[in-house]
Amino acid sequence: MNRSVILTCAVTGAGDTTGKNPNVPITPKQIADNCIEAARAGASVAHIHVRDPETGGISHNIDHFREVMERVRESDVDIVMNITGGGGGDWVPDAQDPSRGGPGTDMQTPAERHAPVGELLPELCTLDCGSLNFGDMVYINTADWLREQARMVQAAGVKAELECFDLGHVWFARQLQKEGLLEGDPLFQLCLGIPWGAEADTETMLAMRNKLPENANWAAFGIGRHQMPMVAQAMLLGGHARVGLEDNLYLEKGVMATNGGLVEKASTIIENLGGRIMTPAQTRAALKLVDPKTGKPVEGGDQ
Repeated sequence: MNRSVILTCAVTGAGDTTGKNPNVPITPKQIADNCIEAARAGASVAHIHVRDPETGGISHNIDHFREVMERVRESDVDIVMNITGGGGGDWVPDAQDPSRGGPGTDMQTPAERHAPVGELLPELCTLDCGSLNFGDMVYINTADWLREQARMVQAAGVKAELECFDLGHVWFARQLQKEGLLEGDPLFQLCLGIPWGAEADTETMLAMRNKLPENANWAAFGIGRHQMPMVAQAMLLGGHARVGLEDNLYLEKGVMATNGGLVEKASTIIENLGGRIMTPAQTRAALKLVDPKTGKPVEGGDQ
């Protein structure tokens, strides 16, 4: 059991959720405000995507990421920032010519995916460790693309959060470690409940956890109604946790969530199980992240 929990809030994803919950942030200001709200509610880390301010759809605009980062850094709160590195992998075959992408396809090169990370240098960024059937589309992450992206993350001095949506992704992440493409103790995020990847249940989380390297730090999340049960399960199995509107739109059945409300609910679960949420400073020390104020890795500290 882990009694000192790093709690991530994934404040907005790239999915078609803005019409389903009015609290999903769209503009850079709204996304930054939600990071600040999550920090005040007790979150250790804010994980961000950005959206087109006009449509609410997918955006890869570095200026949008920059505005979010600057607004959060200039605020009166502290939170570890985690920028997505997993954009631009959505493939929907064209109905008439499956060799081409149809409506809904959104592809980027590894360099394009990495650009906001390399320029803005957050403490963390995600690195998705494989391809899968993601609902009705295919999410594409070829091995050589991921190696290229891992090298760029490594060169930037940012720590990769290794997102694993299935057991084979854990296997590939171990291969990245074997090839020397990961710095320090690896950080894994076990992503559960997304059709058609790893299921959100105890057996699946345990199987994935048992395949992690001995020196790994890890967290897990479940989507939708599985979000809070997976918070408790991850803590009980020795891991950290993630909540947020990227993964779940409801605080309870019929009640729309906010990011702050989800953080508070997860915090209550963790505290009732005898744990506590690690502060951003403690999180940087535990994961040996670069301090954005000094530009140097943080060592040691109370966990």
